[in-house]
Amino acid sequence: METENLYYFEKAPVAKAVAHFAVPMMLGSSMNVIYSILNAYFLGTLHNTAMLTALTLTLPLFAAIMALGSLIGMGSGTFISRLLGENKYDDVKHVSSFAFYSSLVLGLILVAVGLPLIDPIVHGLGATPDSYGFTKDYVTIMLIGSPIVILFFTLENIVRSEGAAMTSMIGMILSVVVNIILDVLVIFVLHGDVIGVASATVISNLVASAFYAFHMGYKSPFLTVSVKWFKATKDILSNVFKIGVPVFIMSIFLGAMSLILNHFLVEYGEQATAAYGISSRLLQFPEFVLMGLCEGVVPLIAFTFTANKLRMKQTIGFTIKTIVALAVVFGIIVYLISDHLIGLFTNDPQLIEMGSYILHVTFLSLFISGTTALFTGIFQATAQGSAAFIMSIIQGITLIPVLFIADRTSGFHGVVWSLVIADAVAFLVGAIMLYVLRNKLQPELDSLVQ
Repeated sequence: METENLYYFEKAPVAKAVAHFAVPMMLGSSMNVIYSILNAYFLGTLHNTAMLTALTLTLPLFAAIMALGSLIGMGSGTFISRLLGENKYDDVKHVSSFAFYSSLVLGLILVAVGLPLIDPIVHGLGATPDSYGFTKDYVTIMLIGSPIVILFFTLENIVRSEGAAMTSMIGMILSVVVNIILDVLVIFVLHGDVIGVASATVISNLVASAFYAFHMGYKSPFLTVSVKWFKATKDILSNVFKIGVPVFIMSIFLGAMSLILNHFLVEYGEQATAAYGISSRLLQFPEFVLMGLCEGVVPLIAFTFTANKLRMKQTIGFTIKTIVALAVVFGIIVYLISDHLIGLFTNDPQLIEMGSYILHVTFLSLFISGTTALFTGIFQATAQGSAAFIMSIIQGITLIPVLFIADRTSGFHGVVWSLVIADAVAFLVGAIMLYVLRNKLQPELDSLVQ
């Protein structure tokens, strides 16, 4: 396994190496999109709007828990890949053990802090009198299970960081499959409600976490879950958090941006909100595919940053070409059949027209947002903490003033186009920082930013 992992890091043709790391992540991300749709569908069969509302209202909480997992997982993962490039295998074991146990401790802290504050949390999520009970049930289960959920997202990043991309994908798909099976069992056999659905999510994450832990303990030549390797040195904490914190902040900002955007859309009626909801779900699939590509190559970029910077340049160049190709393919499909895609969700002509318009506009920035995600990945992989932090907040702090101005000057059209403008600003900031940092990263990167 050691030879196979290092082969893709060091010797495989760049296209083959990128495919090895990125395709499993792209498939795993796509499965998560499919699951989120099926999860709402299964709960919807109970024909209880309050339950569906509770499921929607708790999304920010789940996103926050997931962000905590990414804080430890992404920070530790990129550090591990850089250490592998330097052949520091003992340090890799220290970092992987730190990631395993610190994610559990972080989850336990969240339980201790969150459970006494559960009522304010439920109110803060916007629960109505009808949905309050269901929302509180879901939040309770998610808080109790948060150590497991955080551990799952941490270990997925850790396993991928050593080059075991297929193992990472199998764990992600295992979580989705177990979750779907348990949802069917809870709803159609046991006639449960949101408590069962929330429990299914926690249990599926537990199964996948056990799979990852087994791999780290018995299969991996580099990683470990043994407590004897646990260390929390200044070097480990610094390298983990300077990348992990920006990832966490980015996740929180994205959730806040969604809430703010919904506030503006509500002013233009339920159809505007519904049209955006449908189009954003459709946009999720290509976005997650491109995100999977960019996140997938982060370990490869991190490894080659310390081991072979010319190969790092080739990896980045090939990834940009792939982003362009995928954005063009998805864009052509959308512009040809956007009405039919929206029509899968509604037969309202006005809603179809509005949703199609939103799709056309937002798809204009698919390449931009994909490349921006790659810029962020490059900064994470190369330990550029300040640049990664700026990328984590730039889109959010751009969108808010743009929304206010565009809403006042251009109404509904301005609100929709504000997303493209925010993406474009983030892209330009990322490109400028990459240009400024080019000598620190690698002189050969000049051709990518000129």
